[in-house]
Amino acid sequence: MKVVYHELALVDLEETAAFLQQRSPAGARNVLRAIHAAIGEIAANPEIARRTSDPTVRLKVVSRYGYKIFYSPTDEAVEILHVRHGARRAWFVE
Repeated sequence: MKVVYHELALVDLEETAAFLQQRSPAGARNVLRAIHAAIGEIAANPEIARRTSDPTVRLKVVSRYGYKIFYSPTDEAVEILHVRHGARRAWFVE
């Protein structure tokens, strides 16, 4: 299924990459690879993750690194809404 990134998700990914790159370039690659692999799983099976308090939004956790991917599946695409680390304060739809 087609994947569409919301502007917030693109900013999240850029900020995550920049933050991790300063600390460990190899670590940054590993985390981003895991996030993109999880997005690939979402695209292949949009119903794979649990629903949030908002019935239109689902949450996929990248368990090894603690990142959360919030997305909305539609008939045409999967929209990636937000990507954040689980240690951060909860997002409004959790």
